[in-house]
Amino acid sequence: MEKIPLSVAIITKNEEANILSCLQSISFVGQIVVVDSGSTDKTLEIAADFGCEIYSEAWRGFGPQKQLAIEKCRLPWILVLDADEHIPPDSADIIKKIVTDSNVKDAGFSFPRKNYFQGRWIKHAGWWPDRIVRLFRKEAGRITTAMVHESVEVQGMVGVLDVPIEHFTESSLSKIIQKIDKYSTLGAQEAFKDGKHSSVFSAFMRAFFTFNQDYFLRLGILDGRQGLTLAVTDAVNKFFKYAKLSELVKINRGGR
Repeated sequence: MEKIPLSVAIITKNEEANILSCLQSISFVGQIVVVDSGSTDKTLEIAADFGCEIYSEAWRGFGPQKQLAIEKCRLPWILVLDADEHIPPDSADIIKKIVTDSNVKDAGFSFPRKNYFQGRWIKHAGWWPDRIVRLFRKEAGRITTAMVHESVEVQGMVGVLDVPIEHFTESSLSKIIQKIDKYSTLGAQEAFKDGKHSSVFSAFMRAFFTFNQDYFLRLGILDGRQGLTLAVTDAVNKFFKYAKLSELVKINRGGR
């Protein structure tokens, strides 16, 4: 298969359940960079067998970690993917045309992202089209420095594509609880760094509003039991983010 002048940047930690499918969906690219932060499963073995360039780096937060991966990329175009994301065949065809067409003027491109949870494509509560910028010229893009909820910033025109990236989000409730603990901590730390304040009561009110917004106003109710689960977990994450922020503020004021 002829490779195209595109580098793919991926960060990993214990992604053996996802990484192979991700890599198989991008077998047409010229370079795959994997920046790993301490995998203890078969992630690195799978990536090495696939011919990826592997770098081991201490965890720095999602934004800085992905920027490290981007800086290892050498080819004129870069695509940023998570290990649990795939490029479907129709999307791959469009990417190939963009990267190999010298008449393309845009500096980057956004995709709608199809998020799957527990086997169901989630179409409501802000989960679709979930537009994200992921493809860009090497000299034109970088990742924001956010520790969580990072994004690609592009200097120049950004084209809008209709073909999706597929995202198979974590479906195990036990692992989701672990992710909530991690993400809410990172979110609280960022909010504290930005000088924000909170209380346990305001954390509860934010969580209450988040559930009602996701499940009723944004029609998550139409996504069945998966929609209900996602509305609850989003609300729980919101509560702990702002409750942890309240805790951080009190600790730094010398309170209890």
